[in-house]
Amino acid sequence: MTQVAPRQTPAPEPRVDGLAARVRLGRVFRPMSTEFALIASTSLLLTVFGLVMILSASSANAVDQGQGPFSIVLTQALVAAIGVPLMFLMSRFPVQFWKRTAWLVLILAVGLQMLVYTPLGYENDGNTNWLKIGSQVIQPSEFIKLALAVWAGFILWRKQELLGRWKHVFIPLIPVGFLAIAAVLGGKDLGTSMILFLIILGALFFSGVRLRIFILPLLISVVAVLGFAFADERRRSLILGVFDHSNDTSCYLTTCYQQVHAIWGMANGGIFGVGLGNSREKYGWLPAASNDYIFAIVGEELGLIGCGLVLALFVLFAVAVFRMIRRTNDLFVRITAGGIVVWILSQALINIGVVLRIFPVLGVPLPFMSQGGTSLLSVLLGCGVLLSFARTLPAPAQSLPAGRSGSLGK
Repeated sequence: MTQVAPRQTPAPEPRVDGLAARVRLGRVFRPMSTEFALIASTSLLLTVFGLVMILSASSANAVDQGQGPFSIVLTQALVAAIGVPLMFLMSRFPVQFWKRTAWLVLILAVGLQMLVYTPLGYENDGNTNWLKIGSQVIQPSEFIKLALAVWAGFILWRKQELLGRWKHVFIPLIPVGFLAIAAVLGGKDLGTSMILFLIILGALFFSGVRLRIFILPLLISVVAVLGFAFADERRRSLILGVFDHSNDTSCYLTTCYQQVHAIWGMANGGIFGVGLGNSREKYGWLPAASNDYIFAIVGEELGLIGCGLVLALFVLFAVAVFRMIRRTNDLFVRITAGGIVVWILSQALINIGVVLRIFPVLGVPLPFMSQGGTSLLSVLLGCGVLLSFARTLPAPAQSLPAGRSGSLGK
């Protein structure tokens, strides 16, 4: 006699009780990694610190030009109000998103940069690297920094099995990278071009290529930068002015003027500073007080303690990114994060070095703090990419109350 198998009824869906719902909700609001917290907090603190110093450094000149005392800082604050939410929004993007859009982002950034060679281009202090649209001026080369870091990370990640052969390391990284740099260098912006060179070198370093392969692009970069720098008489005089420590007034009245006043301001600040808002150099003596020389105003008004605080925040930021690079298993994350941290740290070091008259004037802003909406926005977007990488790291272990661990396993 044939037996009929009993009819199986579908199992009822498990009911989501209050505890399970809380556990699922906890996955959304789970604690972030230490790296995430450090990157986010230092970025926000440096941005707020920058807004305070921009207000102090720019209010006098703004009034002198017939504007309100808060006009410049309000513009910067508006950019920060846009950039900070974008930073946290970008932190939600998966790593795969950055891999898929690497080429597109670089093409768009370089395309935007090429507009400076159209009637929209705007020249300032001998450089043509700005776009003037109505009353707004933007610097598209700032976005190439982030785009190049993401793109270089993607290219080297795709070729990770072939990085022992120089041909696969250099192509297409070096030709395309140099095209992006040439788009900026054509506008005579040596400072930004140097940062782009360093981003490529940083990406190569964090990819783990052999030293003999790494040396060649390093030498090419040094020769290219020096050749371009000394080819122009004005840039050559700026470089040589760093080594001119004589009492000759010709340097003071020409290439050394701002750096000398920056040194005087910081010397006047001493250890504790002259007090917030009490700078003398900002009253016309230091023309770029709120942008390229904002660190000099920090030193004058807040003294060595204020400068030390700024440096400490940058060190904490760097420590967080380097910890993330060490902990991640994704080569793309390692290379891209390395390129971004090289960009931000090298730019900060160059800016501070210019203020201290260690480097020649290069027109490189201090990340997070200098006046300039495009610079601030690009740095905050770069931090958004770093935060999206930090979300992929394991979160700190959560300790459960005594007597509750068994109930979660039932």
